[in-house]
Amino acid sequence: MSDCLFCKIASGEIDTEFLYEDEHVVAFRDIQPQAPVHVLIIPRRHIATLLDAEDSDTEILGRLLQAAQRIARELELDQRGFRLVSNCLEEAGQSVLHLHVHLLGGRAMRWPPG
Repeated sequence: MSDCLFCKIASGEIDTEFLYEDEHVVAFRDIQPQAPVHVLIIPRRHIATLLDAEDSDTEILGRLLQAAQRIARELELDQRGFRLVSNCLEEAGQSVLHLHVHLLGGRAMRWPPG
């Protein structure tokens, strides 16, 4: 999608430092972090929400979680813990309509998240 912020980041149209990238997924720091570590992990291909993912997207969905695992280890969150969040639609807090996973860590998390 030509007007999607995350598509522009994934394609390199908007210069962003990637913490992780492969042919399907990229990850970068959130510009409004909600924790000491706040990374966004997105598919390169535009999928608006988790509800828009299809059976053929199974590999990409798995790659999002694999990227989270790698990043958590690289950022040394694997011993203390971290949280993964994927908001779906506006009422849940999804502000960019491009599927993404938030990797949050570096502090104790509360439950319920609110």
